[in-house]
Amino acid sequence: MIYPEPIDHFDRLPDSILLFIFNKIGDVKALGRCSVVSRRFNSLVPEVDNVLVRVDCVISDDESSSPSSSSGYSSDKSRHPISSLFRLVFSGLLKPFQSITQFISISPRRVASSSAAVVDGDDFEKNSVTHHSPTQVLKNFNEIKLLRIELPSGELGIDEGVLLKWRADFGSTLDNCIILGASSVIQPVTSASGCSLPNIDGNGENDNGSIPDSFYTNGGLKLRVVWTISSLIAASARHYLLQPIIAEHKTLDSLVLTDADGQGVLCMNKEQLEELRVKPLSASSASKRTLVPALNMRLWYAAHLELPDGTVLKGATLVAIRPSEMPKKEVVGGDGNWVAAAFKEPYGTAARMLVKRRTYCLEMNSF
Repeated sequence: MIYPEPIDHFDRLPDSILLFIFNKIGDVKALGRCSVVSRRFNSLVPEVDNVLVRVDCVISDDESSSPSSSSGYSSDKSRHPISSLFRLVFSGLLKPFQSITQFISISPRRVASSSAAVVDGDDFEKNSVTHHSPTQVLKNFNEIKLLRIELPSGELGIDEGVLLKWRADFGSTLDNCIILGASSVIQPVTSASGCSLPNIDGNGENDNGSIPDSFYTNGGLKLRVVWTISSLIAASARHYLLQPIIAEHKTLDSLVLTDADGQGVLCMNKEQLEELRVKPLSASSASKRTLVPALNMRLWYAAHLELPDGTVLKGATLVAIRPSEMPKKEVVGGDGNWVAAAFKEPYGTAARMLVKRRTYCLEMNSF
């Protein structure tokens, strides 16, 4: 008996449908696995225009060059790119998928700390893990328009319970930065019936939007200055590291560099990406970050800020930052919506509430 040859239904799908599916997948590891399914998939994956790169670990130059360093996330230094240049490392393509690395990078580079990429205690051979920088990973993608890179954690080491979030937009240098912080966050209390109860603290006195004198004497102002400078340094370090990717991928319309903790987000739109390509970058080669221009800042503070959902922010602080060359009236804008849009809820609401309070003006020199 002669059996008919089996039909591969994927062969019946046009390339446009397959590319639509691949763009929905997005994740570069999954796309790498797709690329080894068939020659057709291998030829289509480089044409994907919506790509997500999740960075598994971040290794400093000092750590990667030291044979005594056996773990990419075993020390605080490897998690804080403020102190030195951090090389983004993409790992996790293990021995069963070694053929994928031929698609992702023709000449993969191994680093000394190979055990850093072993995930969740799986017992793989140490030499079975190859580390790749995002630049290497993206080398064979030709049509990227939307690119999102996610770091394994935020750079800023903060105490447990402290809230610190920032968003920065860059062209060839900083366009704007929004920072939201709080010394502590009190979640709403839920009753047995499932209803949220108001937080009763006793320290929620009405301050009419003014900053109390104690803010200047108990270290509150100093702490906010540290938050602001640290966030700006983290953002400028991320921007510096993106240069090779931006230079190589001329088709980019949007680039977002975030982290799994949701601490910071760096964004660049099409116009900002083009500006970086044509305008020389002002960078510090010693600190490996983009130089920040002189800045105008607006600060809002509330000792006790209760949100509509019952969440309470203690010592809530919002800082809006733009270059000094921009007219002062445009630092926030008429309605402050761009400030609130920087954060997901409920923190967008917190930003809108803070903007309505008394505004304090600050200036900072370039650094």
